[in-house]
Amino acid sequence: MQTTETPGAPRPTSRDVARVAGVSQATVSLVLGDKWRGRVSERTAGTVRDAARELGYRPNLAARNLRLGRTRTALLVVPALTNEFFAHVYTGAAAVAAEHGFGVVLYPSPDGVGPARDPFASAQAALDGVLASSMATEALDAFRGSDLPLVMLDSDPAGAGAAARVNLDVAEGMRLVTAHLLGLGHSRFLHLASAAPSWTFDVRAAALAHALRDAEVRTVRSPLTVAAARETAGAALAAPGPRPTAVICDDDILAAGVCKAAHRLGLRVPEDLSVTGFDDMALATAVEPELTTVRLPAEEFGRRGMEALLAVLAGEPARSDVLPVELVPRGSTGPAPAV
Repeated sequence: MQTTETPGAPRPTSRDVARVAGVSQATVSLVLGDKWRGRVSERTAGTVRDAARELGYRPNLAARNLRLGRTRTALLVVPALTNEFFAHVYTGAAAVAAEHGFGVVLYPSPDGVGPARDPFASAQAALDGVLASSMATEALDAFRGSDLPLVMLDSDPAGAGAAARVNLDVAEGMRLVTAHLLGLGHSRFLHLASAAPSWTFDVRAAALAHALRDAEVRTVRSPLTVAAARETAGAALAAPGPRPTAVICDDDILAAGVCKAAHRLGLRVPEDLSVTGFDDMALATAVEPELTTVRLPAEEFGRRGMEALLAVLAGEPARSDVLPVELVPRGSTGPAPAV
């Protein structure tokens, strides 16, 4: 039966956990310090964790940090907080961190994808490691000089300076989108690309260009806002010459702007114009018709990134990973209109 602490009662200790679990205090320390693998059986580790939960035992992290000389804190650097994707990345990273007694500080770079300034007087003193999502490696110079382990998410695998990398297969995502549209008979395309300089958008553009090398494609760039995408797409769709029958967007936000532009021009989606997004965040199902898009496993992405950082901190070999993505067909795409 689970117990709760009574006000004024002595706080449970590791000795109490050891007694309930029937193990030594050293074993409790190994398990709750996440250093048990190879030393303690998985069954014993589970028994210790169950005993700690039953007693309501909480390690004294401040005292442990003084002994280890570590803060058990990781920094997650993102370009902005306005994109829902990064909230899910944080959720996944924080969940894994909490399982290991770590906290995660979320830090939006003041200059977006540009250089991220060290938010602390000394990153080395305040942090154990850094996760950076969708940032250029050179933008993390303030942290690279501090000897902190750096794990890059959604970044160039050929870049230097990262202890490990976790990426999404965005190239495959764009191949899935183009195959879907080609299968619907489309041959004239508009690529509404993000104006933000980023490896992930460069990869998407290269994959699209290769997949549509035999088709008619025009590319225009827009800031990542619905209003900017609406104006940019509106001008491109109203330009002289044959109108594209499908618009491929680097992000769901851009796709929502395209849908608004189409409506203003009297175009029906998808009867006159098919539109695709990328990310599959809440916005994808908030618009009507709902967006055909590429689902990125953002929360799992954050989890894998934090697992990689913890592995580096534990002295294990650096682990890099690529997560699969999924095409989600919805109502915003349909057969190409008859000429």
